Formats: sequence, C-alpha cells, structure tokens
Amino acid sequence: MIFSAEYVLPGHPDKLCDAAVDSLVAAAQRLEKRALCALEAAVHRNAVFLTGRLACQGAEQIDIAAHVRSVFASAGYGGPWIPDPDRLEIHTDLCVGPLQENEAELRACSDDQSIVTGFAVDLPATNFLPVEHWLAHRLATAVAELRTSHPELQLGPDGKLLVLYDESRCGLEAFSASLQQNSQASEIELRRVLRQCVQQQLEQCRASLGALDPSLPETFVINGCGNFHVGGPEADNGLSGKKLVVDAYGPRVPIGGGALSGKDFYKPDRAGALLARRLAKAVVLSGAARQCVATLAIFPGETAFRIVSLAAEDGRRLDPRRWASLMDLRLEAAGDAWTGAADLVQLARHGHFTDPQLPWEMIRF
Repeated sequence: MIFSAEYVLPGHPDKLCDAAVDSLVAAAQRLEKRALCALEAAVHRNAVFLTGRLACQGAEQIDIAAHVRSVFASAGYGGPWIPDPDRLEIHTDLCVGPLQENEAELRACSDDQSIVTGFAVDLPATNFLPVEHWLAHRLATAVAELRTSHPELQLGPDGKLLVLYDESRCGLEAFSASLQQNSQASEIELRRVLRQCVQQQLEQCRASLGALDPSLPETFVINGCGNFHVGGPEADNGLSGKKLVVDAYGPRVPIGGGALSGKDFYKPDRAGALLARRLAKAVVLSGAARQCVATLAIFPGETAFRIVSLAAEDGRRLDPRRWASLMDLRLEAAGDAWTGAADLVQLARHGHFTDPQLPWEMIRF
C-alpha cells in the first residue's frame, strides 16, 4: 500500500492567508472571549483581500494591516523576497463592530450546519496520526529551518513537500521538494544539504517508530520544474481554507470540508473538528479499535454535536450511544475551553493535530 501526503511552508500563498485570518481571530479573542470571527483572505502579488465578520468589544481598534504585515514578515518576506510586507496593498470588506445584543450568549448555539471527521491510529510515536502525514510535517518543519541554519543556500519563504510512503516496507517510496531559492545560489549545494537533512530526519523518526526504513528513496526530486526563484504571492495566488487535507490527516482520511482557520472556537467547523479528533483518539486509546474515523454533525440552532458514526479499521461500527456520554460534545464547552489556548498563527502554519501538547490533543480518562 502506497500512501501520499504533502505539506507546505509558512511562505506558501495559501498558508499566508490562513495565518493572516487567524492572527485577526487571536486579536479579537484577546479583546472578548466570545468574539465572533468568520474571516477569509486572498492574496495575489502585493495585494491582500480580507472579507467576513470581526465582531467583539473594541473590534474597530484592531490594526488589521499591522497583523497582516506581521504575518508576511514572520513567514520570511521582505528584503530579497517579495512582496515587501511594508508595501502590501490591503483591501478589506469586513463587518467590524461589537456583538449584537445577547449574541454572546447565543454563541452556545450553532450558527451553521457542519459535518466534521476526526481520525486516530494506534501509533503514539506519530501522535496517533497516519505515518505519511506525520513524516510530511516532520520533514517540512526541518526543511523550513534550513533557511536559518544554512543561509548560504539563500532559501526563500515558499515551498512544498510531497511524500509517498510504502506501508508494506515502512519506508519512503518517493520524495519531492519544491523550494524557493535565489537564482544565484548553488542548486548542487541545495541538493546535498537537503538529502542530508531528510536522511537525518528519517533516522530520527526510525528511533521513534522502530520499524521505519531510513533509506532515501530512489525517486528524490528537488525543484522538478527547474529553478524556483519567484514564489509566494508573486508567483501564484492564495486563498484561506484551501489546504484542508494538509490541515486534517492527509488524503488517506475523508474530511468534512469545513475550514479551520479564520473561525473562532465557537464556530462548528473548528470546534467540531477538534471534538471529532478527541473522540477518535479516545476510542484508540481505550483499546476499542486500532484505528478510528469519527464523524460528527450539527444542525443550525443545536448546542451539541451528534455522533454520526465511529468506524474502526476493519469496517466495524462502534455504538455511538456508548461514547456520546463519555465526552462533552457541546459547542459552548469547546469554545470556552480552547479560546486563547494556543498560538493561532502557528496552528495555521503547522496544523491542529501535530503537537501532542495542545489542550485538545491531551486525553485523560
């Protein structure tokens, strides 16, 4: 069985959008815990477009442009890498203002319908994630760090990785990296350093997983379309909520379809995705299944998610009634617990399920 997964670096146009809207969500939540945030972003060249609603006490005082520029700068833009954060043209069509009367109390009710899925597999070393998805994230994080550890490579902020994982032999079948690099820098040195980086990461992963084959695959592609100097929004447009499979569990696992970034933790898409993950993880930790896909749904106006199905690795269906009483699936409980509990810009860039220390990732019976 060959499984695929990809990850993108913080300077990727889609991830710039996710981080930008989540920076604004975080700013609103600092002003009012039950802030209502439903934001989307698009980028192209040096233009940024923001739409949606930003509702909380003091919302008008949020310096939207400063947050967006900060996200671009922290991703690595500026200097030789365009667009320059200070020269961004930021266009907004936002509903900005306080919550309406009694709207804070109504955050306990879903303002939309939502279908969400959560997944877990019995692999503590990967934080219960599919191996290929975990590897893609680990490798992408290590590659992103090459910008500072190897400045001679002159790497830019943009990039993406693709891995093909052979489950039968527990090793990489193929690897591809597209990394933004100054056209004057050495492509040969990039290949040498990148191969060394991936090799070291695979050896470290073997120490955790045990069965992993650390050999580099025969198919090892770096910038397969040639030099990748012009990148980021200058080379391609970007949208928030576009990397849904990357944000979830990779293409092995079906997703509900709702974006996480740009929404507060009382929104059903974001809250439900975390609740579904917790439920799937609890099933696996209990020993009831070696793998679980949890599907939840909520109707407009409801206060809690209902369990649609709990599917084990062999197709078995677990009884939802037995599990519904073991976990609080109320929207209000999720929002109250997790608002302000994590760095949302880092979540947008690295995912909601890759860090076992995140509050929703910690399951206690």
